[in-house]
Amino acid sequence: MKVPTLENDRVKLSLLDLSNYKHLLPIAQQENLIQYSPSDISTPEKLKEYVEIAVDAYYHKKAIPFIIFDKTKNTYAGCTRYMNINWNYKVLEIGSTWIGREFQGTGLNTHTKFLMLSYAFETLNFEKVEFRIDERNIRSRKAVEKLGCKLEGILRKNVYLKDGFKRNTCCYGMLEEEWKVIKEKVFNAF
Repeated sequence: MKVPTLENDRVKLSLLDLSNYKHLLPIAQQENLIQYSPSDISTPEKLKEYVEIAVDAYYHKKAIPFIIFDKTKNTYAGCTRYMNINWNYKVLEIGSTWIGREFQGTGLNTHTKFLMLSYAFETLNFEKVEFRIDERNIRSRKAVEKLGCKLEGILRKNVYLKDGFKRNTCCYGMLEEEWKVIKEKVFNAF
């Protein structure tokens, strides 16, 4: 599967792989950047392993990982991916998203999600996009709610984090027929 570069005036999303992940090293070193994630990117070796897992999932058609480039600041900002892709049921998840603190609250993530939602619904013809977020991660929960996603339920104590804590996961979703309205209402601002 050939993955195109997704981009607009603000952001460029390219396939994340072992040839470009080193751009993420300085960002991954930021303390508690992914504190609500079960993943570990705290050292260069762990970041490389994280990318290797994403690349392996890509080759098995279960994920499409992207590296995020902020065109305004002319630098790499983080990464994100389509994951848990179910081609038969036309459902995928957008997750494993992390961007450096200097990019948070700048609108970069909204532009990233717009490109990913557009591609998922309009090109790949998926019928549903999901987001799974630690119940305690209020900032991320508000961000997906602002996109127009609906809380569909909470999976109780279903994921272990690095520190051994077992989190509750909020499951959000957006349907293809909702996207048409949301695209017009939420994303027309840019």
